[in-house]
Amino acid sequence: MDVTQTPLSGTETVFVGLAVAAVVVPSATWELVQHFSVMAHEGMHGAVGSVSGRRVKSITLASNGEGETIIAARPGPGSLMAAFTGYLGPSAFGLGAARLIQFGHIIVVLWLAMLLLVLLFAALKTRSFAYVIVPLAAFLIFLVLKHTPQTGQILASYAITWFLLLSGVRTVVADGVGAGDADILNGKTSIPQVVWFLLWLALTLAVAAIGARWMLHPVIPLAAHR
Repeated sequence: MDVTQTPLSGTETVFVGLAVAAVVVPSATWELVQHFSVMAHEGMHGAVGSVSGRRVKSITLASNGEGETIIAARPGPGSLMAAFTGYLGPSAFGLGAARLIQFGHIIVVLWLAMLLLVLLFAALKTRSFAYVIVPLAAFLIFLVLKHTPQTGQILASYAITWFLLLSGVRTVVADGVGAGDADILNGKTSIPQVVWFLLWLALTLAVAAIGARWMLHPVIPLAAHR
């Protein structure tokens, strides 16, 4: 496999983004695909909790699109950061994927996505819908890597990246001011829930714009691979 792959043109990149938006924005389709965004959300809770030295007791994903990550309590700001970063999870993973695409490491996005799903599955402690949806997502990516040509793999990498960037914003808007994490943060800091909502909205919108710009302006010139 080549170290780098040919990026899509700006028009192709926008087209993929619009196709993903057509799935993410409508409520009917969002109810089906939101589970993949919840994986990134809860995965970020768990990752930040682990990095801060706290034990992740359980990660649960429900069939209704809700999730919960329980982290062992310890003094310090780690639990606050874990609670705050969940809503930034899809956007953060999407931004990392966009950066890889910008530098031509497009198919690496698929391999990393599958690796992160394996790590998420290993972190599950409580049997839930996660035992179905996480292996299913990893299997779908495996099928793309195993049975599609490079063109299909590139399109899948762009689609996943767009999905993460757009679903980050979609989740914040869908859950609104009444988001559970906002309630937790309000209890820990007394800062109103609306402040957390506005902060998440501003950050996810900014990250989506940055990620889109990176994909639309790859470092490797398109002509260099054609």
